[in-house]
Amino acid sequence: MSAKNLQEVLDQAGNTVDLLRNSQLGAYIYPVVPAEFTNWRAEQQAWRDGAVLFDQSHHMVNLFISGPDALRLISDTGINSVAKFPVDTAKQFVPVSPDGGVIGDGILFHLAQDEFVFVGRAPVANYLTFVGSKGYNVEIRLDQRSPSRPYGKSVTREVWRFQIQGPNAWQVIEKVNGGTVEQVKFFRMGYMNIAGERVRTLRHGMAGAPGLEIWGPYESYEKVRDAILEAGRDLGLEPCGSRAYSSNTLESGWIPSPLPAIYSSEELRPYREWLKADSYEATNALAGSFVSDKIEDYYLNPWELGYGSFVKFDHDFVGRDALSKIDPETQRRKVTLAWNPEDVGKLLASPADPKGPGYQFFDLPNANYGSSNFDSVLDADGSVVGLSLFTGYSANERSALSLATIDPNVPLGAEVKVLWGEPDGGTRKTTVQPHEQLAVRAIVSPAPYSVMARETYQPGWRSQAG
Repeated sequence: MSAKNLQEVLDQAGNTVDLLRNSQLGAYIYPVVPAEFTNWRAEQQAWRDGAVLFDQSHHMVNLFISGPDALRLISDTGINSVAKFPVDTAKQFVPVSPDGGVIGDGILFHLAQDEFVFVGRAPVANYLTFVGSKGYNVEIRLDQRSPSRPYGKSVTREVWRFQIQGPNAWQVIEKVNGGTVEQVKFFRMGYMNIAGERVRTLRHGMAGAPGLEIWGPYESYEKVRDAILEAGRDLGLEPCGSRAYSSNTLESGWIPSPLPAIYSSEELRPYREWLKADSYEATNALAGSFVSDKIEDYYLNPWELGYGSFVKFDHDFVGRDALSKIDPETQRRKVTLAWNPEDVGKLLASPADPKGPGYQFFDLPNANYGSSNFDSVLDADGSVVGLSLFTGYSANERSALSLATIDPNVPLGAEVKVLWGEPDGGTRKTTVQPHEQLAVRAIVSPAPYSVMARETYQPGWRSQAG
């Protein structure tokens, strides 16, 4: 009998880890936006040296929440405080399970009185929709992400969504606006004019320079995009394709796809029975060298993902009791790992060496081969001291990088190893071919990333510490 919901999928599979590690989902796709406009190296360099236009119109869901209980729903489900959450501001919203594991995150915009929109991946939108249906006076409307494989069919959304980022971004913004645009504080919202359209804005930023996220009705997509590109023509503005876009997080330090911590809590059984058998949570592909029989070992708490400062105990929320029992000082912390060039060279050369070892393919600039990636980070003794969660290449740093969470006693500048590839020749995922594993040396560095000075380099730190 075919499963009707996620809980039935899990019951029939028997082992949740095996189910997700052998998912047949295939590669995670950033839909509709072309892979490249010029080339992904130039597009990466644009957000560091000039300006870049990110097209975020298709790969995220929009969940519109309105009504008298909208703020209460947000307060009851998020670790964030809403004591100060005025209209025309935004927050990075993070809900957790009753056991304190992160379900996901995304940006929550306060559009108007009792009116919000969550923008991000499906797990948070699904969770808010479910909880909101249980006694809250709210109206919830989902604008689903564009299909991964539209096969030439027409694609439309309720809104388009762009970001203009980089050192020259504000010059582009004011040129296309036809005048000065106020540089409001970070994550504050406003308006600007583009090609006769009044569009909403959110102050954002990367590469140390101010930028804006902008959005408006999808009907004006082409007119607005063309106007921005024309305004930025002489200012080094590059439209960014989906290949480069998916790698920008390596430099900004955001880990985009933690495994939703919803598979085991008995309190969440009704939620799993509500989720569809083909939901994101049911088809999510778990990848990497870290393997445990317990799905709970893949859950991450807010401190491990760098969200510890968001946890506010000024309100009651799902998971509050569990988080209150955690000592933040003992938790793994988010870092960037700068991979050793010689070892990365071995990975890149492997497909062209018919006699050498075959390693799991390392794609550029995004090397992930699952929706949620977990590679073991090892110390000099071979003990697991962390998890590498998102891997790729930065042309700006000319380095392979990964975002990781590691034990608090591992210092910046330490040399560790990332075990690349899956054990026993790999799983049955469609993104995996039979391969050997390779332990890649890496230097523990800050997140967001900056190159560590040579004098902080500490090879063999674990052995030296005795």
